[in-house]
Amino acid sequence: MVRHKLAKREILLAAGCVVLAIGTLTFYIWQQSTLIMLGYRTSRLETSMGVLNEDIRRLETEKASLLSLDKVEQIARDQLQLTNPRQDQIIYEGLPRAEEK
Repeated sequence: MVRHKLAKREILLAAGCVVLAIGTLTFYIWQQSTLIMLGYRTSRLETSMGVLNEDIRRLETEKASLLSLDKVEQIARDQLQLTNPRQDQIIYEGLPRAEEK
């Protein structure tokens, strides 16, 4: 049996092909793992965004209930002990008084 001796060029070419194949596979695996990681992160952020949107809806409802005139008047009377103003305490800006008409 006769052995064929490989030339340096053939060895370098084969080694280059192996390195290229390993590099390509490494890049592909890195790319896939990065895509999977970004998918998980996107999913977590979407879940977090849903929770925040629910908080926004809840806070807007609470704001609307606190700003209702009945609620403001109730707080003014109960907690601040405010009463209706007397007629002499009312100042009209830019309108003639009732007695001047």
